[in-house]
Amino acid sequence: MEVSFSQEIESLKLGAGQTFHGEGILAVTKALLQSGVSYVGGYQGAPVSHLLDVMVQARDYLDTLGVHVEACSNEASAAAMLGASLHYPLRGAVTWKSIVGTNVAADALSNLSSPGVMGGTLIVVGEDYGEGASVIQERTHAYALKSGMCLLDPRPDLPRLVEMVEQGFGLSEASNMPVLLELRIRACHVRGSFPTKDNRAPAISTRALMSDPARFDYMRLAHPPVTFRQEKLKVEQRIPAARRYIVEQGLNELMPGRHEELGLIVQGGVWPALQRAMQQLGLADGRGNAEIPVLVMNVAYPVVPEQVVGFCAGKRAVLLAEEGQPEYLEQEIALHLRRADVQTRLHGKDLLPSGGEYTVEVLARGLLAYADQHLPGAVSAEGRQWLADITRRREAAAAMLAEPLPARPPTFCVGCPERPVFSALKLAQQQVGDLHVAADIGCHAFGTFEPFSMGHSILGYGMSLASRAGVSPMMQRRTLAIMGDGGFWHNGLLTGVQSALFNGDDAVLLIFKNGYTSATGTQDLISTPAASDKASADDKGRSLAHTNRTIESALQGLGVQWMRTVHTYEVERMRQTLVEAFTSDFNGLKVVVAEGECQLERQRRLKPWVAGLLARGERVERVKYGVDEDVCNGDHACIRLSGCPTLGLKDNPDPLKVDPVATVLEGCVGCGLCGENAHAATLCPSFYRAEVVRNPRWGERLVDGVRRAVTSWLRAA
Repeated sequence: MEVSFSQEIESLKLGAGQTFHGEGILAVTKALLQSGVSYVGGYQGAPVSHLLDVMVQARDYLDTLGVHVEACSNEASAAAMLGASLHYPLRGAVTWKSIVGTNVAADALSNLSSPGVMGGTLIVVGEDYGEGASVIQERTHAYALKSGMCLLDPRPDLPRLVEMVEQGFGLSEASNMPVLLELRIRACHVRGSFPTKDNRAPAISTRALMSDPARFDYMRLAHPPVTFRQEKLKVEQRIPAARRYIVEQGLNELMPGRHEELGLIVQGGVWPALQRAMQQLGLADGRGNAEIPVLVMNVAYPVVPEQVVGFCAGKRAVLLAEEGQPEYLEQEIALHLRRADVQTRLHGKDLLPSGGEYTVEVLARGLLAYADQHLPGAVSAEGRQWLADITRRREAAAAMLAEPLPARPPTFCVGCPERPVFSALKLAQQQVGDLHVAADIGCHAFGTFEPFSMGHSILGYGMSLASRAGVSPMMQRRTLAIMGDGGFWHNGLLTGVQSALFNGDDAVLLIFKNGYTSATGTQDLISTPAASDKASADDKGRSLAHTNRTIESALQGLGVQWMRTVHTYEVERMRQTLVEAFTSDFNGLKVVVAEGECQLERQRRLKPWVAGLLARGERVERVKYGVDEDVCNGDHACIRLSGCPTLGLKDNPDPLKVDPVATVLEGCVGCGLCGENAHAATLCPSFYRAEVVRNPRWGERLVDGVRRAVTSWLRAA
């Protein structure tokens, strides 16, 4: 049972005269349909996952419009979809998580940008930058610069977001350039409303097919020698056309201010934080009316020289709030000012941090320094006190702590099928010695945190096996590469497995086969079990073990000779299999497929099923684990080997013992890992397994009554 987006799908159907209420990313999704998009593709990833998730689940509705939707295997295949707009007047949109997704898509994007597009193309990227980011800290801006793509960075107000989607297609068609629409985390999740329009059925669609292909035109290929002419077209035609469109359509916004001798320039996505910072310092009122004029750049590339020069001319100083580094905008604007011989002083990274997210506090400190230099006395006493209080509270909190708070790293979900494998790997290394572990993108990357702390590198999604290729020949002991089934299909099959087999590498590959791309939202894969198989799975998903063997078949087809499939919760068997892989006489790639259904998906399936049984008064049995406090020796080895969030500590009930005892908290899902670990590692036998029965049968009630009577009599005796 997957996450349902039925309510979100209904909001996509809203028409003229109605009002949309919801998140920014869903507003963008609705805007695509209002813009007459013909095809949509992409690869899920925060913060833009819902765009494609909703589109995929809305296929029945989109079929009525003739819109084609495709969930792609990676970002490169999504970017390649945009090739449909090279020859045909088709509006297309793709989406992925940036910057990592844009890195994967870079080859296709370069070969798309060189010849240019005929139909409007929009690439919606989740700019995962700043405090809440989950990836490397880089910016999409570099790709716009190097490949010649327009870059929109819209002010995160829902009506403006929707307008910029529609204008993005227009900008692409006017300039023949692909358009990147970057959405920060907060822009995707900001909530608001906007008046909707009717969805536009595209002129060319799955319901209005083209009769003939386009005529062959070598000039539309990204292939020498025409690439040299295409480079000239970028500079001489496309960028000037884009700049004209930006000015004519008013895509960038000018906010007036009383002190016209000064100015602020800000990326659209940073505008709300800047506005709030100005309000806190008394430089803007509660309605957002600023004391200093502001140029909001909803288009980060290309910069319109006449626009920035016209804004800066005659001003004493301008502060540019450009989030992230390098300072692409600052360098370009400074260049245009010097070429125009405008001597306005340009501030940027000299007053604001070079990197990191521009929060309200960060921007306020930069604004204060700017105002003190060029507008003394403008900042209110309350604003200065507000900043001083933040510093004081931070210092007071630090002084109250004897030492820094302990780190609380993320961890696997309760009952996650991947945790037992790391427990088994920890035990296996006691026999074979420490291993070089090449980690990967995915839920299994939580194994890099305590209590496992395994993983020497993460170099890209599905790249683990490839990343150990330079290490293996230099190690006395075999190396281990870990990837999930999502990473396997995303990239690992070709870059890792095929390469290792071709080169005859002697290494071990551990594939977590949980049935979904869990790290991005449990989307289905080609190796996801059929719905009928999932419906019949037992309490651990064991019946899923051999229902879909696409991964095993692909490995066998490539020529993998040593392969084992082991259920993840069988810790001792997994330990033995891993030891065998590292000590086997077989010289070549050895693959261990660790199979266990994603616990999130299991719970989504089981909870409504159990609720239905209880509502009908049927018998329901739940497995529950606990710790015998009299047996627990208090060494906590079970916790160090597992790290399960529901395995905690409590005070020892024995007054003669000071060490706390282990305890199983209420959130336990009954996966049985604690008992499996105790057996595999020969720990104290303190764990017990119990079956909690609801709506028991009459015979069970009778037996329970007898047991209670006997135990009561024994206690009295």
